[in-house]
Order: sequence, then C-alpha cells, then structure tokens
Amino acid sequence: MLEKLAKQTAIYGISTIVVRFLNYLLTPYYTRIFDQATYGIVTDIYALIPFALVLLSMGMESSYFRFSTRAEEEGGDVAESKRKVFASTWGVTILNAVIFFAIVWLLNMPIARAMGEAYVAHPEYVVIVGAIIMFDVATMIPFSRLREQGKALRFVVLKALNVLLNVALAIGFGIVGLYATEFGVGWVLVANLISSIITLLAILPSTERIVPRIDRKLMRRILVYSLPLLISGLAGTANEFIDRQMIKYLTPGDAIEAMSELGLYGAIVKIAVVMTLFTQMYRLAAEPFFLSGFKKEEFKEANAAAMKYFIMASMLIFLCIVLFRDLFALIVGRDFREGIGILPVVLASNVMAGVWLNLSFWYKREEKTRYALWITLTGLVCSIGFGVLLIPKLGYYGAAWSRFAAEAVMVAVSILLNKLYYPTPHQFGRMAEYVVLALAIFFVAEWVDLPNELLQYTVSTAFIVL
Repeated sequence: MLEKLAKQTAIYGISTIVVRFLNYLLTPYYTRIFDQATYGIVTDIYALIPFALVLLSMGMESSYFRFSTRAEEEGGDVAESKRKVFASTWGVTILNAVIFFAIVWLLNMPIARAMGEAYVAHPEYVVIVGAIIMFDVATMIPFSRLREQGKALRFVVLKALNVLLNVALAIGFGIVGLYATEFGVGWVLVANLISSIITLLAILPSTERIVPRIDRKLMRRILVYSLPLLISGLAGTANEFIDRQMIKYLTPGDAIEAMSELGLYGAIVKIAVVMTLFTQMYRLAAEPFFLSGFKKEEFKEANAAAMKYFIMASMLIFLCIVLFRDLFALIVGRDFREGIGILPVVLASNVMAGVWLNLSFWYKREEKTRYALWITLTGLVCSIGFGVLLIPKLGYYGAAWSRFAAEAVMVAVSILLNKLYYPTPHQFGRMAEYVVLALAIFFVAEWVDLPNELLQYTVSTAFIVL
C-alpha cells in the first residue's frame, strides 16, 4: 500500500518541484525589481487568494474524492454516478465563482478602501484578482478529476502550462518596462490572469463534454459532508494568511512601513519553498490514496507508517535548509535578507502543518468532518490571540511565532481527537527521536562558531549525513 503512495508522491513530487520551482523563480526576480513596500502588495494579494479559493470551492475537492469512492462501493452504473458527482461539484464551484466575480466587480472601490491605501489608487487590481479567482476556481474540480482518475501526467502538464505562461509573461512584462508604468505591479496580476484563462481552456477537453449541472438530491448529501470542511478550510486558510493581514494592520508606523514589513515576511516565507513543496506533493498523492476504499485496520496501519516517514523526510529537509540558510537567502534580493532569522520558525510551522494534514485523513474517511471545525477554529483563535500580542512588539518576527504557536496547538488537538475517537498506532516515540535529533543538530550547529564559511558548510554537511 505504501509503495503505491510513495510512487504517487514521487510522480506528483517531481513534477510539483519542477513546476513550483519555475513559479518561485519569480521571487528572486520580484525582490530585485520591487522595493519592500511594493513586494508587500504582491505578498498581500497572494495571501488572500487561497482564502477565496477555499471559500468558493466549499470543500468540493475532498467531497469529489469521497463520493466517487462511494459510487464504487454502491455499485450499479459507476461511471454514470461519477459523472453526476463531477457535474454537480463542478457546477456548484462555477456558480460560486461567477457570483463572486460579479460582487467584486460591482464593489471594487469599497473593497479597495478596505484593503488599504495601496489599492485605493488602483481599484482595478481588485477586479483583476477577482477574475483570477473565478478562473482558478473553475479549474479546481477538473484537476481533482484528473487526480482521481490517476492521470498524473496530464495533471502535471496542465499545471506546468499555467506556471510557464505566468513566469514567461511576468518576466516579459518586466523586460519591456511595464512595471515602471503607472499601472506598475498590476502587470503581475495581468500575467496571472492570462495564464489562468488559458489553463481553463486547456483543461476543458479532459472533462469529456460533461456539462456542469447540479443534482439537488446529490448535492444535499455532498453539502452535509463538505460544509464542515468548508468552515474548517476557511479557518485553516485564515491561519495561513491572517499573519500577513495582522502585519499590515498591527505593525506600528505608517502604511508604507507596514507594507515593507509584509514584503520582508513574504519573501522569507518564499524561501521555505522546499518544505512547502514537499507537503504539497504529499497531499496531492495522499488525499485520494487515503480516501479510497481501505479497510479500517489497513487504513490505520498505512496512516501511521506514512506519518513516520513524513516526519523523517520533513526533519531532513528542515536541516538542509536551516544549516545552509545563508545560501538560501540569496534567493531574495539584498534588501530582503535581513529577515532570514525567522526562517527556522517558518519551516517548523510548515512541518506542523504537514503533521496536521496526516492527522486529518481519518475523520475525512469516516465522514466525521465536524472534527475539522474544532481543530481549525482553535488554531485560528490562537493565531489571532498570539498575533495581537506579539506583532505590535516584534513585527514580522511576532507573526512567525504566532503562526508556529497556532500550528502546534492544532497538532496537539488533532492528536487528542485521534486518540479519543480513532486510535491509530502512530509511533510518536520514534517520531520524537527524529525531531529531537534534528533540533539538537540545529542548536549545536548554531552554537559552533567556525572561522570560515567553507568549514562551516563542511560541518553542516557532516551533521546532515549523521
């Protein structure tokens, strides 16, 4: 079973790394052509977009996987049942996306004022972002269908198309000098919008001419399953972006200073791309894998083993980045490297997010998605509480620690719920050994002061081999 998961993770992993690497080439580019405050706009917008995607998708991705599996379990005309699930989930998300864009277009100026001074002069930024979200939401369920059908290559090609277009257009706009115009950073959004439209057109043939159509009876059943996922997804995504918003609104000083802090924070978060990539590629493979037709005990064994190997790989990635963070800092422009001190905290938060992901599969499988509400809402309350306490005093450092605290609380609550309602033989003692060893190596490497970089990198490599 784990061989299948490892294979799928490798397929999605290699492709995801390549695709995301191309996308993250924009980080060193943007941090060299934009100042901290301007890059803060990019950070702000791309922190808000995932929240809108979660809101409008309404948990339909997980619902599509679960109800496709249920169609197989119930028998009959499985192909037709799956087509109906696809048509209904796709129809709901498209309807949501169109309504959302209409609202954003009509209320673009009030929304711009709410987002801050940087947007008031360019409310068209808000409209373009609304359009990007609309087209991205329209592709979500078709992409999920490709994953459910095991068509990893087509999934990868289409994702790569989106990123390659975005990167090429963004860099091309810079070469011809469009970022120096009054519209400025808005061209970043235009590049994204064009790539999103072309991606939707490219994925339509894979839908096999299925028309988005909502089956009301089926949708009632799906919504019972998906609404708790929606609320928990909103809370979970809020945990991902609320730190950026609190930096914008709680940092002492004027709006420019706040956007500068936000730009610094966003740039360092981008350096943690490797950990983010690993969690993302694992999720792409693990979600359809664990939500398929497992027997209960087989599921528990596979989930426990997967968690252990996830921790092992995560701690190795953690060490590879933090012990060579001076090299990773070269990814961003010189003006952004002063924030590199928060990188270990950001990476630790990403590890926690992956652990929480592993601990979420059991209640999704058992259709007890209400537990997701308890976990994510608790995390959101902690994130806001710690953010209000720390950010006014510590700035973006406080944001990093508040996010880590929220992720740690979510993991603790997840473990407690798992032990109470779905005991799984996780090897927490063994996993703790890997974590303690990695942290010990990190602190020793921090303590040792070597006379030159070459010797420091040699010792760091030896630590990683250990």
